[in-house]
Amino acid sequence: MSKRDYYETLGVNRDASEDDIKKAYRKLAMKHHPDRNPDSKEAEDKFKEAKEAYEVLSDGNKRAQYDQFGHAGMEGAAGGGQGYGNFADAFSDIFGDIFGGGGGRQRSNVYRGADLRYNLEISLEEAARGTETKIRIPTMEECEPCHGTGAKPGTEASTCSMCGGHGQVRMQQGFFSIQQTCPTCHGSGKTISNPCSACQGAGRLKQHKTLSVKIPSGVDEGDRIRLAAEGEHGINGGPAGDLYVMIHLKQHAIFKRDNDDLHCEMPVSFTTAALGGDIEIPTLDGHAKIKVDAETQNGKVFRLRGKGIKGVRSQQHGDLYCHVVVETPVNLNARQKELLQELETISQGQDNNPRAKGWMDRVKDFFGQ
Repeated sequence: MSKRDYYETLGVNRDASEDDIKKAYRKLAMKHHPDRNPDSKEAEDKFKEAKEAYEVLSDGNKRAQYDQFGHAGMEGAAGGGQGYGNFADAFSDIFGDIFGGGGGRQRSNVYRGADLRYNLEISLEEAARGTETKIRIPTMEECEPCHGTGAKPGTEASTCSMCGGHGQVRMQQGFFSIQQTCPTCHGSGKTISNPCSACQGAGRLKQHKTLSVKIPSGVDEGDRIRLAAEGEHGINGGPAGDLYVMIHLKQHAIFKRDNDDLHCEMPVSFTTAALGGDIEIPTLDGHAKIKVDAETQNGKVFRLRGKGIKGVRSQQHGDLYCHVVVETPVNLNARQKELLQELETISQGQDNNPRAKGWMDRVKDFFGQ
């Protein structure tokens, strides 16, 4: 049975570049991989066919020979997908694409440092106006005596004999070939005969550092501030991670925050609620006066525009909402009780308590009276 043209197999033109050939092969390999097409003999055959075509066309000498003599010039030159050996190589080539591994490619031994998180608790006033504070954080920093190599000063790490410095080893079982981190050097590609006494060969030490953090005005609960490259130091010269400062607001004695608005309870005496009067209330900027109308009921809300907080992403200040709480007098003396009793007596038959009267009317309707 004659073989298909390799260019036709991969679906590329005869003048296709190496990148085009590689992209075409990887697309076909991913599509027809046995793990994605279990129990499909057709998919396995197409997978091997694509592998064979790629082995020839990705090699400059083999490709030139194929272009001149066709399949006849490939006798004994290409693996041809015969047996499990080439199938194992193909499996290794795209293993990283399917499972997230490194495939047949060498992995970099340089790693970015870990990001760090710091929880910072500030007052409502600090959140509203902004502030600058200092924080002390634990972190892994490069070991100064060995400059991060992990080797004793004056010595050097040697190439790992297990992986040859690649940091990866290939484990093969049957026709499966899997690449994994070298168990000897743990992916670094180096082994240390004389480790640094300060870091015990790790190349990094746990230290504390003090940083200055500028808190912008208007931050809210859950906001975070990113300090670039202030996280843990990288491994083998890798970049440092970032530090994220998470903002948490302390509970305030008076105000509760709702986005850019503030809420507070405003205790009002029984007399002031009935007769009216002026009440002074606190704000984040000082004090303000509120005129309480006569016959003000419990739960009434007064709104002071612009007395809230200007958020980080806001164009204007929020508002302050004052919730009236009418207080029932306590610790009454005899005279006070007498006056209240007199008020109750002379109020009989008058419409001084409309809400109570309305409620009683609804109760009577409920019981059908």
